[in-house]
Amino acid sequence: MVAVMKIDGKAYRTIWLARDGWSVEIIDQTRLPHRLVIARLSRLEEAAHAIAAMLVRGAPLIGVTAAYGLALAMREDASDTSLARARATLLATRPTAVNLAWALEDVGSLLRRLAPEERAAAAYRRAAAIADDDVAINQAIGRHGAGLIEAAHARTGRARPVQVLTHCNAGWLATVDWGTALAPIYMAHDAGVPVHVWVDETRPRNQGAALTAYELGKHGVPHTVIVDNAGGHLMQQGLVDLCIVGTDRTTANGDVCNKIGTYLKALAAHDNAVPFYVALPSSTIDWSLDSGRRVPIEQRDGQEVTHVSGLAEDGSVVRVQVTPEGSKAANFAFDVTPARLVSGLVTERGIAEASRPGLLALYPEQAARAAGG
Repeated sequence: MVAVMKIDGKAYRTIWLARDGWSVEIIDQTRLPHRLVIARLSRLEEAAHAIAAMLVRGAPLIGVTAAYGLALAMREDASDTSLARARATLLATRPTAVNLAWALEDVGSLLRRLAPEERAAAAYRRAAAIADDDVAINQAIGRHGAGLIEAAHARTGRARPVQVLTHCNAGWLATVDWGTALAPIYMAHDAGVPVHVWVDETRPRNQGAALTAYELGKHGVPHTVIVDNAGGHLMQQGLVDLCIVGTDRTTANGDVCNKIGTYLKALAAHDNAVPFYVALPSSTIDWSLDSGRRVPIEQRDGQEVTHVSGLAEDGSVVRVQVTPEGSKAANFAFDVTPARLVSGLVTERGIAEASRPGLLALYPEQAARAAGG
């Protein structure tokens, strides 16, 4: 499948097989937006590090990287012991994104049924299929979500661009291609609908300022970076027509777990009658959980809060401390937005009400599974 998103006119995916046919190459997202660096993964441990250190991030991309991590492990040692160790190693990297566990179970269950000598090739095939499926799913999400932007444009009398606010990065850099929350924006923009995006900086890692702004700029979508706490003010002033965010895990009742700060945006949107949509692939739905309160919330190194990286005047990328020496920092990576604050869940099958009945209307096979059918 050909990549769609471009950097300086060149099409990229976020992850692909290298020319040797077995090692994996990724865009090192910790180096963006100031450096475009391609990293090579040749061992299980390197894939695990890429996920844990956020060289790759975003629930769908984490899942694909984990699938390729199993393939790399099977290439070295395809024994049952190696498979179990690889799965445990990868599962421990990021606890919140459900795609990680989903991909590991998907590929792992396939490999357990095969003889060791068949496992490596099968793992590579399945990882590639998961990547291609992710692209197709994101295209479908984009088509369904673009209608929301087109409808908002009609409500404005088509007199001005649609103002969309997003949080964190749920674009093509968080997936394999297209993205989730940004896919509708790209499709609307490419269809000629004027759209402008308010980009939350998204502290502490600044995925909005560093990644969302980067990819929107490379695609030519008008956007403005704002501090995280500006969203409520913009909504009060009537400067936001709708919000679209992604999610790392959606529970069966429609609660969504996304980057820390999403809940506050949803509260502001609710208070100002601004539609608040969440875009997600079905692989992000955790049917085993009935409440977002049961989602494990990752706590990361406090240095992500106390230190920031940026481009110095001499062109070098430097890391500086912004807090007093000795001040402790808490770094909760995600928060949960209750379903009652969500206007709709934009999936590859359509837009669902944020509730168990709403999700089951699009995914009736899950009801059959729960009933043992």
